[in-house]
Amino acid sequence: MRLRTFAPWAAAVFSAALLELPFPLAGPMPPWRSLFAFFGLVPLLWAILSPSETPRPFRRSFLLGYLCGVLWYAGNCYWIYDTMQIHGGIPPVGSLAMLLAFSLVLGLYFGLFALGVRFFADRLGLRIALIAAPLFWTALELAAARITSVPWDQLGYSQIDNALLTHLAPITGVYGITFLLVAVNALIVGAILPSASCTLRQFSVSASIVIVGFSVIWLGKESSTPAPTASAVLFQPNLDVDSGGMWPGPQWDQHIAQFTRYATQPCETSHPGIPETPAAVASSQSCGQPSLVAWPESPAPYFQYEDRFRNAMKQVAQDAHSPLVIGGVGMEQGTDGFNYYNSGMVFDGQGSLLGRYDKIHLVPFGEFIPYRNLFFFAKKLTRKVDDLTRGTNRGTFLLSDRHGVSHHYGIFICYESVFADEVRLFAKNGAEVFVNISDDGWYGDTSAPWQHLNMARMRAVENRRWILRDTNNGVTAVIDPNGRVRQSIPRHSIGALVAQYGFNSGTTFYTRHGDVFAWLCAILSVGIVAWSLNARGALKVHIKVRSQEQQSSTK
Repeated sequence: MRLRTFAPWAAAVFSAALLELPFPLAGPMPPWRSLFAFFGLVPLLWAILSPSETPRPFRRSFLLGYLCGVLWYAGNCYWIYDTMQIHGGIPPVGSLAMLLAFSLVLGLYFGLFALGVRFFADRLGLRIALIAAPLFWTALELAAARITSVPWDQLGYSQIDNALLTHLAPITGVYGITFLLVAVNALIVGAILPSASCTLRQFSVSASIVIVGFSVIWLGKESSTPAPTASAVLFQPNLDVDSGGMWPGPQWDQHIAQFTRYATQPCETSHPGIPETPAAVASSQSCGQPSLVAWPESPAPYFQYEDRFRNAMKQVAQDAHSPLVIGGVGMEQGTDGFNYYNSGMVFDGQGSLLGRYDKIHLVPFGEFIPYRNLFFFAKKLTRKVDDLTRGTNRGTFLLSDRHGVSHHYGIFICYESVFADEVRLFAKNGAEVFVNISDDGWYGDTSAPWQHLNMARMRAVENRRWILRDTNNGVTAVIDPNGRVRQSIPRHSIGALVAQYGFNSGTTFYTRHGDVFAWLCAILSVGIVAWSLNARGALKVHIKVRSQEQQSSTK
């Protein structure tokens, strides 16, 4: 009896552990580990749907899912603890409390999923519950992106190296891959539950074998990509994020001279793949006449209206004969003084400032402090300026290379790469290539830089765009329209990647229409909930009618 009571809770914990494996843990993830996503939810679904004598099955199902979710978020996003403690100056107890609070809030999505599946099973039957499971999970991932704004490591990202499943992304976004993965998990559960019918078991086994089998065959395969037609210099300064960003005269001259040297002598060693993987062992010498030179988001003291900054960028652009994209602090006169922005400032080949992209989706506790009076202790994270101001425009920049050929560039900054429905707007607005500038130094040597890279790779697939990903300390890389990292340089090193890339002006279904598939899943989920509630009402009426008939026959 005790074993039967304990087993569902052990299954929920086991699911949390299995779902950690198809994502990076502390370094780049080997592609074979993505296969765990096809059955990671099976123990949890088994625990929810197995016959139980508990008097409160709905409460138990919610708690099983909630336990799984809290453990998964705490494990997947453990880097929050390191970031808050090391770079935020928050004591270990406070950092742990913030990680726990984060996990307790977002774990609710898992709890709602488990509650919903059990509710569907009780009201509509096992078969409908299994059909509804992928719809409901996908709808909840959409809610995580839109309500709590943390779409970090959605299940579909686990398949970024699966050349078969990523074909869904240009149509459905990452949500379509998530849907298919949860559907396979549901099929496997349908094959092993004792209460399942023979027909359901046979169908579940067959469908699972076909989908997983084809995924294994396609795992790691590469699709053809148009040859690159341009090159860019992506500088990686490897600055200490805790340095405060103050450069006295000699230090300023040293950094600018270093940047100028890399920008004007574009011939550097790069890896043909992701750093710290077997694919990146070989290195090659890359050279080119850059169509673009980039400096990433970093703690460099680059303020838009400072003369020494404007003069230095003008000189670099003229020496390199290339336009620049420079991460820095944009400034604008407001009613109460200056407003400050996390910006990508754009200079033409003559060094004139063409404009800037101001980051729209700011990071809580990194670029502004929500409820500042309550979280006063986290102010160290926004040390460069006070709370930053949100940008408002996702326009593109028309840049010309030294030969006078012009193309539209879309710029997004750091954490914005995890918001698929926002990034697509750059391509919809005409961007032929993406430039993603980021400072992943806040994450240290944790899983986060690798998770962040994989999410950026999915943006390339969804929109069929090359991405020039320039970071402060890695992973600096060029990503092709199929999501493959074509070139990179090692993390934690000063250097530059001479990135070979191309342009694409076509648009995918996802670029044009966004999260239509996810919204459809949400609408169908609401419909199934309404159906379930109506079925409960119909059941009560049926029981009442039968009772009245029995009383009449007795009389």
